[in-house]
Amino acid sequence: MWDLINALETRIFGIALMLMLMLGILEIASLLMGGINDWVDNLLPESLTETAHAEVGLEAADAGAFIRFLSWLYVGKVPLLMLMVVFLAVFGLLGYFFQTAFYAVFGSYLNGWAAAAAVWFACLPAVRTAAAGLYQIMPKDETTAVTQSSLIGRVGVVVLGEARAGSPAQVRVKDGHGQQHYVMAEPDSDGPVLKQGEAVLLVSLSGNTFKAIHNPSGSLVD
Repeated sequence: MWDLINALETRIFGIALMLMLMLGILEIASLLMGGINDWVDNLLPESLTETAHAEVGLEAADAGAFIRFLSWLYVGKVPLLMLMVVFLAVFGLLGYFFQTAFYAVFGSYLNGWAAAAAVWFACLPAVRTAAAGLYQIMPKDETTAVTQSSLIGRVGVVVLGEARAGSPAQVRVKDGHGQQHYVMAEPDSDGPVLKQGEAVLLVSLSGNTFKAIHNPSGSLVD
């Protein structure tokens, strides 16, 4: 056992477990005092907040691959500190198990960095499963879900990319309850490019992509 723990090839997994214990203590302190989790979660981009994961949020296939990957891991749905504790625990324990099995078969440990890369990919499904379980039992703020079609006729702002025909960009728009949503939109009827920062009017919906035009009136606001 000590040979496994002290081996250079398993050191990264021991570090992961030590960090897990440190963050676990910080998480307990957060539960007792409050505020720490909220501060850490405020470091996340707005597109990963619980609001952005609403019914018209970034679960759509049009969302960026990296954002969809983080959403798949429940980043923004489960407190980030808690998710990091889960990841480090799974990564560290699975790493020790992996190196033990590798040693039993080949008579030596795999290079530490190669083992870390293999275990990183292998632990993601387990981390997601654990995060999904935590999400189900965690108390949630009351929210008012809306349908995608209810956003037609509302004004939003292009926040990521430039919208061209066949190449949608991300638009931030508020619903009737004042909640923010992030949707994908492209120009209506081969209209002009909608640039980042411009106000646009959502005029129709095709699948998960909205059609939009430049905001035709200053009286229409976000």
